Amino acid sequence: MLFTDGSLCVDGSGAGLILTNPDGVEFTYALRFQFAASNNAAEYEALIAGLRIATQMGVKNIQANVDSKLVANQVLGTYVAKEDNMTKYLEIAKCLVSGFKIFSISQVPRSKNKKADALSKIASTSFAHLSKQVLVEVLQTKSITGKEVTAVIEKEGPTWMMELVNYLKEGTFPADEKEARKIRLKARQYELMEGILYK
Repeated sequence: MLFTDGSLCVDGSGAGLILTNPDGVEFTYALRFQFAASNNAAEYEALIAGLRIATQMGVKNIQANVDSKLVANQVLGTYVAKEDNMTKYLEIAKCLVSGFKIFSISQVPRSKNKKADALSKIASTSFAHLSKQVLVEVLQTKSITGKEVTAVIEKEGPTWMMELVNYLKEGTFPADEKEARKIRLKARQYELMEGILYK
């Protein structure tokens, strides 16, 4: 199964492709175009690139899903390609289609083509200022939920923090029962890791 989407924005144009094999393994591509392309041209470029990749992978049967009604219907033959460049794109697409044993194409709404849409948006954005490789990391939690480091104030003589550290580290607390109870209650809010006190 092939999902494609072309994207055009102020910074440029590009395509997003997702090719899924029968085992459910996804191959994702974001292609940036180094040439001017209209929205319809970007959609055709996305489809053609996807069909070429599928051909190179030895795919014989393919279901193409595009979000362009125009492209889907021109390939199906229900719409006529009138513009010269659309006619050329259609010829290339049909030539590639002829190499598959089974081929079908349908127009899908953007809501069902979210992954390819996201890839095409990445590809069409200017990233000249970025390195060639961009690593994407998914953060599961907010940074602000992390433990806070308690300020360390160095004073002469023992402080409540030293008593707290001693209690957390060695289980010892002040001889005074009232102070010991205070330390035990405070200790519930703190954690000692590698000699650093965290709240």
